[in-house]
Amino acid sequence: MPHKAKKPPVRSGAPTKRPVITDLALMEERLMTTPAARADRDDVLRYLCVFLSVAHTGSVTRSSEQIFKAASAITRALTQMEQLLGVSLFERRPRGMLLNAYGEAVHLRARRIQAEIRQAATTLCNGQSTRKDPAVLTQLLLSGNKLRVFVSLASHGQIAASCHHLGMSKSGISMSLARLEESVGQPLFQRTAQGLVVSEAAEPLLLHAKRVFAEVRHMQADLMALQGSVEGCITVGALPLGRTRLLPLAIVHLLQKYPGIQIKTRESSYEELARDLGCGDIDFIFGALRPQEENRQLVSEALFVDQVRIFCRANHPLTRTPGHLSLATLQHNGWILPRQDSPARRALVRSFTRQGLSAPQPSVESGDLAVVRNLLTHSDLLTACSPHQLRYEMEKGDIVELNVDLGDAERSIGIIQRSGCHPPPAMQALLEEVRKICASDLLPCSPPAASYTPRRTAELAQHCVS
Repeated sequence: MPHKAKKPPVRSGAPTKRPVITDLALMEERLMTTPAARADRDDVLRYLCVFLSVAHTGSVTRSSEQIFKAASAITRALTQMEQLLGVSLFERRPRGMLLNAYGEAVHLRARRIQAEIRQAATTLCNGQSTRKDPAVLTQLLLSGNKLRVFVSLASHGQIAASCHHLGMSKSGISMSLARLEESVGQPLFQRTAQGLVVSEAAEPLLLHAKRVFAEVRHMQADLMALQGSVEGCITVGALPLGRTRLLPLAIVHLLQKYPGIQIKTRESSYEELARDLGCGDIDFIFGALRPQEENRQLVSEALFVDQVRIFCRANHPLTRTPGHLSLATLQHNGWILPRQDSPARRALVRSFTRQGLSAPQPSVESGDLAVVRNLLTHSDLLTACSPHQLRYEMEKGDIVELNVDLGDAERSIGIIQRSGCHPPPAMQALLEEVRKICASDLLPCSPPAASYTPRRTAELAQHCVS
């Protein structure tokens, strides 16, 4: 008879200073990004209603009366949830059940997940001609794998691709989608020759569903931190200025302290990054702030003020002109400029407009720093950007700054987060490193900023339950 591996024990009580190796191994498995591991991790959704009820009532018996489930079914669901997470969530006492530190961390995320699903269900039901009960739809979305199937189909657009992604059969996915659409009372996808496209009515559901799975991911990281291990995967939307030097330095410092953290960067336009931030696909954006484009869903934190300047290659004919150069002299030169709606481009346009000059028209429009660097060093083109973006080339002497007074060509650099987000410990640690880098003497062109003191693992863990 083949030997069966023993299941890791469930950790009970309050977290101790020393991590429990069996629990960490189990949670590390849950944090993996393989389809099977994601499916296991996301299965926690099916137990949330029971967990929230017991957390509220403090009793299996009272929860049985509240949610109309047998006490044995509630006890079994809690046991399965604790085995899935690798920790005990309650202190079992004669007079009832009390959340421990792990339970408090899960409770915080569970309430946020419940709020997202309730809002999605309410939006879907309000859009119906025949009024449906949002509470019923909320229960349906939390049960089984319907929400996971919906998000996978929205991402891949093909049932076959979702089968591979989720490890499910075509019939299983089709049945799950059919039941969900029947409960909603309308199609969630448009069937096209290219595949499945999320319908306009289902867009709110996709937004909230993605946020739900972001909270599930952060829940696992919170529990790891309470075990004494700051881990997890953080996705950063990196705008041009941030990704050249400042963000890499912050990541290096972070990984020296917490090597178990995984960082992913996403490089796209601000509009795409803001959309991904809003639905939880990325955790925060770092770069030039755009206060005129922000809404109630996003909040920004300015870290320093950057001055846009004009650059060219070394030995450019303009470098031999004595004294200050006027903007009129540069107006008809060839330019490499970022996109028209970028903060750097707007700052340059303001400088020309203040002097009654029309803004220069770029020969090349690009936000790709590799393209900009190579064009600058091999041509007589000019560019307007931050000195931080060309720091290495300036130190080597390949690129120089022109002596031009742009006046007030400033822009704020900082962090953009989703309003109301609760950062997991790994994200909090990276944010602190970014703040420290931006406040340090690595930024000689910046105004003085407050210094930041890094928090220890225990303090980051306390953030999970506060």
